[in-house]
Amino acid sequence: MELFWIFLFSSVYHLASGQGVYAPANAQIVHSGAACNVKDDNISERIYTIKEGDTLVLQCIVKGHPRPQIRWTKTAGSASDKFQETSIYNETLRIEGIQRVQGGRYYCKADNGVGVAAIKSIRVDVQYLDAPSLTVHQTISDVRGSYYQEKTVFLRCTVNSNPPARFIWKRGNMLIEQSKDNGVDIYEPLYTQGETKVLKLKNLRPKDFADYTCQVSVRNVCNIEDKSVTFRLTNSTSPPMIRLSVNDTVVVDPGQDVYISCDVTAGLPQPTVTWSRYPGPLPLSAQVRGKTLILRAVTPSDAGFYNCTAVNNVGNPARKNVNLVVRTMGNLTFQITPDSNKDSETIQMGRDLKLSCHVDATPQDKVNYTWYKNGAPVFTSDSLILLRADPDMAPGTSSLEIVDMKFRDLATYSCVANFPGSQVPELRVDVNISQNSVSPPVLSVPQGGQVVNVREGGNAELVCLVVDGKPRPPILWSRVEKDLLMPSGATMVETPDGRLRIRNVSRDMMGAYRCQTAPYNGLNIKRREAQVQLNVQYPPILDPVYQDVRSRNYQTVTLRCTVLRSNPPRLTYIRWFRNGDQIRMPMPDLKETPELKFRLEPTNNGTYECRVNNTAGISSCTFNVSAQPYNAEFYFDTPNPVRILKGNNYSYNLQWTQKDPDATDPIIGYWINVQKNKQNLVSEQIDLKGKEPEKGVLLSYVISNLRIPLSYEVRLAPITTYSTGGYVSRIIQYSEPYTYPRPSDHVCGFEDERICGFSQDRSDIFDWTRQNHLTQNPKRSANTGPETDRSGTKEGYYMYIEASRPRIQGDKARLLSPLFNVSSVRGPKGSGRVPYCVSFYYHMKGKHIGTLNVLLRVRSIASVDSVLWTKSGHQGPNWKRAFFDISPSGPFQIVFEGVRGPSFEGDICY
Repeated sequence: MELFWIFLFSSVYHLASGQGVYAPANAQIVHSGAACNVKDDNISERIYTIKEGDTLVLQCIVKGHPRPQIRWTKTAGSASDKFQETSIYNETLRIEGIQRVQGGRYYCKADNGVGVAAIKSIRVDVQYLDAPSLTVHQTISDVRGSYYQEKTVFLRCTVNSNPPARFIWKRGNMLIEQSKDNGVDIYEPLYTQGETKVLKLKNLRPKDFADYTCQVSVRNVCNIEDKSVTFRLTNSTSPPMIRLSVNDTVVVDPGQDVYISCDVTAGLPQPTVTWSRYPGPLPLSAQVRGKTLILRAVTPSDAGFYNCTAVNNVGNPARKNVNLVVRTMGNLTFQITPDSNKDSETIQMGRDLKLSCHVDATPQDKVNYTWYKNGAPVFTSDSLILLRADPDMAPGTSSLEIVDMKFRDLATYSCVANFPGSQVPELRVDVNISQNSVSPPVLSVPQGGQVVNVREGGNAELVCLVVDGKPRPPILWSRVEKDLLMPSGATMVETPDGRLRIRNVSRDMMGAYRCQTAPYNGLNIKRREAQVQLNVQYPPILDPVYQDVRSRNYQTVTLRCTVLRSNPPRLTYIRWFRNGDQIRMPMPDLKETPELKFRLEPTNNGTYECRVNNTAGISSCTFNVSAQPYNAEFYFDTPNPVRILKGNNYSYNLQWTQKDPDATDPIIGYWINVQKNKQNLVSEQIDLKGKEPEKGVLLSYVISNLRIPLSYEVRLAPITTYSTGGYVSRIIQYSEPYTYPRPSDHVCGFEDERICGFSQDRSDIFDWTRQNHLTQNPKRSANTGPETDRSGTKEGYYMYIEASRPRIQGDKARLLSPLFNVSSVRGPKGSGRVPYCVSFYYHMKGKHIGTLNVLLRVRSIASVDSVLWTKSGHQGPNWKRAFFDISPSGPFQIVFEGVRGPSFEGDICY
């Protein structure tokens, strides 16, 4: 077997000469998948029409050398399902279950770094038809001085669709036509969302009380079926009305159960009641039982507006809202404000003093504050003034003003906050007012703490302490630069002890931090401030991090490792390594750019590393230094690389260029491997015979005797005197050669999905199908059809007609060849027509086989079909060959017509 394959893949090599083939990218978009239609509009833009929910498949066919990279994008978004986030890098764009929002203009951009990138676009038009909605509105107006009332009803039908829908109105089963009924008007209203048609019933008549149907249609585009909605109009039809069982605002304690009923008081047809919430959806614990909404053990997160909506498609929906408020009480703080009129910062006898109390609560306006002095309630007097809502403070703040302070006012004052009648626990804060208990704070940064040094990735603690003052307020931290946020993402952070702890420090956290006393839980005076500098140390940032260096042997190589940034900037040492071993050399100047020069030899190829240190850490530049040649670059745009050989074999013209051939030692040849299923079928050396590759010039190698229709992996590596480069690989596939319009050269085995330019006849009943043994339906009929193609391989393709249901006797399928233009070809001497030979294989096995006809279709003023060959009935289990000559009078096509027999065991193939 091994010897057989080596002989089978005997090959021929030649070197292509000429100009360089580096070429800019060129792109073309082709389509497959579930397209309804693809056309060009009046500005030559291609439009791809597809049904919503189907699969969109667009393929970007590119040319250019080196092989271009392909990127798909979409107008106002990306080509992926996650719009605005990413692009797709792939030749094929595939979107399963496409939605209407994914319609738009798609762009394929191909770029290979040569010239200008190629960009092609196609507009994707997603077709859809939603179920229509029908609403009823009525008006009652006095006519002619209240002699009688006129009642007019409007039936409004709205639908979302693409393309625009067509509307049909019916009363019962009868079509309503405005021209034949003076009691109706049909029109499109202005300024409506979606497509809308209104049926106006003027001055209702008895026959107008009936069932009305609105039917919408997009004329079966993309096989989208019509949709409809029906409404029964009676003399009792009326809009919905509702009533809630609670007030507009409901305030409850955490943990309570809440029941809200929404009673329908009017409406026919019977309205449908739904509950919703703003903001956000209903809580997971919410239960809806008929008209009642139940919220179990509510929490503060359940607060919000709950909406009851009743809809019966008559008039406007009825809506009622309930604002659910869950009581909460958070941090209770106090402030001591000395006499602001005297600009004082201390407590002084004979001057005013204000004590303030604030709690963060919901609802804020329902909080009750009670003041106590030495445990006894405080009431407003000449010397003590209670302010339930202090206008000079934040909303929801209560204050106690002590006027013209006396020694009797020195005491312990208590502020108690609660919700009257609530189970929420009350909060209390005590403030001791004496000559020694209140003094301004003194803020200080400990010695040596003005600058905090920390290595990147470590933890830091910034300290700012209140060393004196009573009571001692908390410390607020922020960045000195206003636009910068704290490491936590907040603009300000409170620390009770003045210590700001930062974990996993990064260099973007470096800078000045401000600490200041809080205006609460202490004296409400001018804030004390200080600053702490955070200095983040990190290892040197070097360039390049990695570099591939190629050179000829016995030439000087220079490696440079540039220090871009470093903190601290002072370097501690620089060392060079080869393959992990330190290179012995004088200590480099730490102020100069690290550099290494040496003479490249076969023995010192390898990985070079420059390690640069500062006190924060170590970084390195890595260089892969080699005399190994660069990889070859396959050329993918070879015209007609496939040639058909005898014995069901083919040859493939493999082409490539050599990247930067002068960078290393001269290239003397290439190793080529041809593999199938990971087994080497060919492994040999291509000898360049002393002619070195030139940059951009194609090299060619013909691989012969490949089996039709198999594909193979080809691996290629350049060879120099001293080394072999890396292997690159590609897959070569068999495809039908395109040699039109010369029919004498046309050979087709249907191995390519394009089936050699053949096409289905649109005027027949059904189509021919392309398949092979591997793609056969496992439930197919067992006693008909072939097991392999005509060459005996299970991978080979053929065309066949499926005789199973829903096909019936006499159904025809026609496959048309490309159009061959023979007007410019001369016939034999003495003949005005050119003879051609038509040859094909056919398979007709089965007791219900019908007929296979081959026709000649000659194009002239009118196309004329004439039967060239015909065969009917069972012809045995094997493939058979047929051939005959034709002498067409002008451009022609060959038509293969399969006719279904009397039953299902009648598959015909060719």
